[in-house]
Amino acid sequence: MGARAERRGDGEPDRGTLVTPSAEFPPLKPDERAVLSRIGERWRTPRRAAELPLDPSLGRNRPGPAPTRFGRLTPIDLFTVEEPGELCTTAPAHLPGSRAGRALTRLRRALFGPPLSSSAVLYERMRKLVALPILSSDLLSSVAYGPEAMLAVLVLAGTATLGLSLPLAALLVVLMVAVGLSYRQTIPAYPHGAGSYIVAGDNLGTTAGLMAAAGLMLDYVLTVSVSIAAGVHAVTSALPGLTPIAVPLGVLVIAVLLAGNLRGVRTAGNLFVLPTYAFVAAVLALLVVGYVRAATRGFAPVPPPPVPAAEGLGLLLVLRAFSSGAVSMTGIEAVSNAIPAFRPTEWRNARTTLGWMVAMLVLLFAGLVGLIHLNGLVPRPDQTILSQLGRLTFPTGPWYACLQAATALILLLAANTAFNDFPRLLFFMARNGHAPRRFLHLGDRLSFNNGLVALALAAALIFVAFGGHTESLIPLYAVGVFLAFTLSQAGMVVHWRRHRDPGWRHRLVLNAVGATLSGLVLLTAAVGKFSEGAWVVVIAVPALVLIARRIHHHYTVLEHALALHPPPPAEAPPGGAPPGPAGSAEGEELPQEVRHLVIVPVARLNRASLRAMAYAASLGQPTLAVHIAPEEAEADRFREQWRAWGDHLRLETIVSPYRSVVGPLAHYLDALHAGRPDLTLTVIVPEVVLRRRRHRLLHSRVEQRLRAALRSLPGVVVTSVPVHVSE
Repeated sequence: MGARAERRGDGEPDRGTLVTPSAEFPPLKPDERAVLSRIGERWRTPRRAAELPLDPSLGRNRPGPAPTRFGRLTPIDLFTVEEPGELCTTAPAHLPGSRAGRALTRLRRALFGPPLSSSAVLYERMRKLVALPILSSDLLSSVAYGPEAMLAVLVLAGTATLGLSLPLAALLVVLMVAVGLSYRQTIPAYPHGAGSYIVAGDNLGTTAGLMAAAGLMLDYVLTVSVSIAAGVHAVTSALPGLTPIAVPLGVLVIAVLLAGNLRGVRTAGNLFVLPTYAFVAAVLALLVVGYVRAATRGFAPVPPPPVPAAEGLGLLLVLRAFSSGAVSMTGIEAVSNAIPAFRPTEWRNARTTLGWMVAMLVLLFAGLVGLIHLNGLVPRPDQTILSQLGRLTFPTGPWYACLQAATALILLLAANTAFNDFPRLLFFMARNGHAPRRFLHLGDRLSFNNGLVALALAAALIFVAFGGHTESLIPLYAVGVFLAFTLSQAGMVVHWRRHRDPGWRHRLVLNAVGATLSGLVLLTAAVGKFSEGAWVVVIAVPALVLIARRIHHHYTVLEHALALHPPPPAEAPPGGAPPGPAGSAEGEELPQEVRHLVIVPVARLNRASLRAMAYAASLGQPTLAVHIAPEEAEADRFREQWRAWGDHLRLETIVSPYRSVVGPLAHYLDALHAGRPDLTLTVIVPEVVLRRRRHRLLHSRVEQRLRAALRSLPGVVVTSVPVHVSE
């Protein structure tokens, strides 16, 4: 998260641009800067910019704030001078003016902490020992339900097929190592963020990148739902009395995770360090004690209880079991997505952390599968298989409770990996115009608040819709994540073929192996689990890609509409050529080209309307007053009052026999604009501003409806002249 974005030689921002608060304000392209210079050369103003009626620096040489006669407290300076021509706001300047707004701000700061300065983005980074539990909680916690998911499919063919868990586990270990090594290569190749979206998009095209992004988005949402569901199941396994409130309990945990992440990266990291390390220690203790006990009986496996076969043993069932066990790998890409969150050197620390994660994953997964096989355990609906193993290994003492508590905590907090990566993915998509630009915004605590809230809402919706059942969510899980794995590794194959860095051949082979194995799991999960719910993901991915493309199309049209255009030739007469690219007032970019007509809607002659007309006349531009009358008699009375006032401005009266005001005025202005599209119609609306909200119910609020209706008209500028009522 460096303060400056690295650039390529052509002047364009690097696609790996680091996350900064300035991402919402992209710089101008070289051709836009050239056009801007040409426009500036033609710019003409009636007065010099320095001729201002006040000092815009707010009195740079004024004395400091002092106590006033109304109180002993010294006023707070809301702005400070950093350098000539630049002011910097202080923290109190961000407080709302209303009492209710200040109360909400104090409540928000009590929950999420005080706001952080933009410069603090340099310090909101993680060292390896903190990044490991934050980014590995999803990956390591999946061993709590991954082996059980694999056994739950194998047991459908009867007890005899449970022996296949060992060779399948061996294949999964090979897959874990291959994909882990592949991502270790991806990190230095994309040191500013090696997410599947960026890698696939750079090397395989925009569509492949969007497909990877769609798969990752589904993966992150399901990560939260599955982790919370598994964690709640672990809690209800130890405390069955909580089963009736499992769904509300899960939603509460999602809310707590959201609040924790809204407090910022470092604060969230401090919350999740202890549970992850506690879970690793508890499972390692379980493995040590379990294998020591198995050694006392010569590692002879205990026969599992007989389970009748519900399906026949076939290749499809074995492939389904393999893909179900592969969910233990979800979260392996988290480090490559979060490289900018590490302390320097970012990519080196990220690669080291990923190596630790993969080694711990292989150890825990292989150890648990082997110990489950030695103890002859089978999945049960009322208790997780890890809980069964804990009761068997720790029959007495507090150790079983410690294991379950650590398991429940890491499962509930494993969703934090998604809370870390999902907003970052939306940031990169929004930077490229494939997601709403609001996801570029950093909140008070330098976290992507909009992305965090979107993830929490989506995950809570899915969790509630599926009733918090882990087995119902897992079929949706593997397709999205392995789609991203496959596209990312295939993209790296293309990357090495293009760049041919030293040693590129063996790197290409390693990424090709990872892509092939991930692709096999993807096809297996999509076909084998299609009827179990994977069809939702198969449909959702193209739908998300289509939505992203439509968003990009909208931003492309918007960028074209707002792009700078060269000014007309200098020798063109002032009214000769139509201004701007479209020949309308909205195409004018030079002050001398703007031709005004000021229009003041007047309902009655009172202080508000007279002040609005006085303001309009002071601008020195042609001004027209418009009155909407419900009948001829009222129109005659208003014209008589107008003459009594002095008839200082041109008045146009419109009779509206159906008593509508907003519609006739909007159509009238539209007709004026159609007659002279080069005119800028400035509509000045008188507005009464009420101090108390409850008094607004006593007024029709026609001013607000009028502004809303006129805002959509091209070539129309809407402003208001307020009159404040203190009561």
